[in-house]
Amino acid sequence: MNDQTTVMNKNYQKILERFPHDVQVDEREGYSGLLIEANQLLSIMETLRDEYEYDFLTSVTGVDYLPDEKMEVVYHLFKSTGGSILEVKVQVPRSNPVVPSLVGLYPGASFQEREAWDLLGIRFEGHPNLTRILMWEGFAGHPLRKDWIETFFEGDVKPYEDRWPEGKVSKVETTNPYGKNITYPDGFNPETWIPDSEDLLFQGSTVVKVEQEETGIETEQLVVNLGPQHPSTHGVFRMVATLEGETVLDLEPVMGYLHRNHEKIGERNTFSMNMPYTDRLDYFCSMSNNFGYALTVEKLLGEKYQPPERAQYIRVIMAELTRILNHFMAIGFFLNDLGAYFTPALYAIKERELILDIFEAVAGSRMMCNYYRFGGVVRDLPGGIEEQIRKLVYDRLPRQTDEMDRYLVENEIVIGRSQDVGILTPEQAIAFSAVGPVLRASGVPYDIRRADPYSIYDRFDFDVAVRYHGDVYDRFLIRFDEIRQSIRILQQAIDDLPEGEILANKPAYKFRIPKGESYGRVEGPKGELGYYVVSDGTDNPWRYHVRAPSFINLTGLREMCLGEKVADLVAILGSIDIVLGEVDR
Repeated sequence: MNDQTTVMNKNYQKILERFPHDVQVDEREGYSGLLIEANQLLSIMETLRDEYEYDFLTSVTGVDYLPDEKMEVVYHLFKSTGGSILEVKVQVPRSNPVVPSLVGLYPGASFQEREAWDLLGIRFEGHPNLTRILMWEGFAGHPLRKDWIETFFEGDVKPYEDRWPEGKVSKVETTNPYGKNITYPDGFNPETWIPDSEDLLFQGSTVVKVEQEETGIETEQLVVNLGPQHPSTHGVFRMVATLEGETVLDLEPVMGYLHRNHEKIGERNTFSMNMPYTDRLDYFCSMSNNFGYALTVEKLLGEKYQPPERAQYIRVIMAELTRILNHFMAIGFFLNDLGAYFTPALYAIKERELILDIFEAVAGSRMMCNYYRFGGVVRDLPGGIEEQIRKLVYDRLPRQTDEMDRYLVENEIVIGRSQDVGILTPEQAIAFSAVGPVLRASGVPYDIRRADPYSIYDRFDFDVAVRYHGDVYDRFLIRFDEIRQSIRILQQAIDDLPEGEILANKPAYKFRIPKGESYGRVEGPKGELGYYVVSDGTDNPWRYHVRAPSFINLTGLREMCLGEKVADLVAILGSIDIVLGEVDR
């Protein structure tokens, strides 16, 4: 038993002693955490936040246990000062899955509860806006339920029997044509549909007459759509802004235009088939995506699949190169959002291309790398690549970072457009479950590599980058800070890179994963990227959930925008650094 497990068990014991009748230990094989009755959830979670200092709720996951006729909601709690996980669960009947909403205690649960409602049909009582968030209003049912059948259904899990191993192929659309099993919610007519409570939002710019209480003067408020198809929204993302003059009175993020039900695909796949699918989440950062998923499944596989030393170092090198390329692009695109045309982005793309050259040599692909494996990495570094990485991290990258710093950081337009704009206080950042540069730019020095170390990060000397104003400018500056810290880690890693094996076991197409659950997380370039996996002892995950930092970081977008000018909205969104493949999954 390691030190973190000991601390975690002590924390659980204290809570069990405090609530002897209302809290139980999850005693299922391979599971951990505390089980709480739904009617006790609010009071106990408030105590955990206020007295036990578990103020940081990072992940909310719904699970459908169809054979047991129940639904489960899993909460992953941490302390913003660092430390190991506290896992809390609520189980409710599948026929009427109702759980109290935690939005009043943890505002960061808002989008995640809506997601669990949308995809699983778990109703969160007291949620201020429990509406669909990834599916559209005309969608019937909840697609992550285990008994939900899609239009071209072929089987519950892959590989499908009609395709493998005999190679027989049949077209499912011939026996199950499109439209034959399309259903809409009761009373829904797509021809006459107007979105509930959003009847103004799809009519373009709409004027609303409002009488001011204090003066009695009638003024005009304008409802404006920014996006969804516009470069300033970084993809198919929409901001519905209510304006008075140029001042933002309200703002509602709208997403789901790119949703492809990544998690449903993941539950149909075998465990190993999911690795290349993780590439497509944050498609700038496939190496980091691989890293988080590999760690999660390795927890279930046990010591036998712990990566060799050389593989551990290679993993860290690839992850930190990924962080640098992401931040270079975030800086370049942010300047583009401010109206600086494309010159800063071109600077950033230049450095990114050099890193992608490394990825191509190592993995065979520049963006969809599919490089990590359970127990290590798929292949060793080819000849000459170590020296190429060394030149990058000791010469080119530090020099280019300093040059972009000189070029941009003191620029008076950048300062004028971003200082004291879009402020998120430390308290708000924690409450909204913000992670990564967004959280640390608000003065919270929380970095998983230090707060809850994984892999071999505890061996490296580096500082947690932190800024203290919480505005757009600090979210811009902190990415320079993080690039420099990543360079420090890379210099140490390439100097200490040992010889040896790169995979703990022979590569396998199928893995018989032991029964149980696992939550693994990494400090990705955009923040905490977490995977929650449930295994029923077969080749395919029973539950596969992605805690996407881009998605959850948007929970605080409205708070950042209130009272700002409409011209600032694009800068605020750009400072968060989202990618829609990860937002919508």
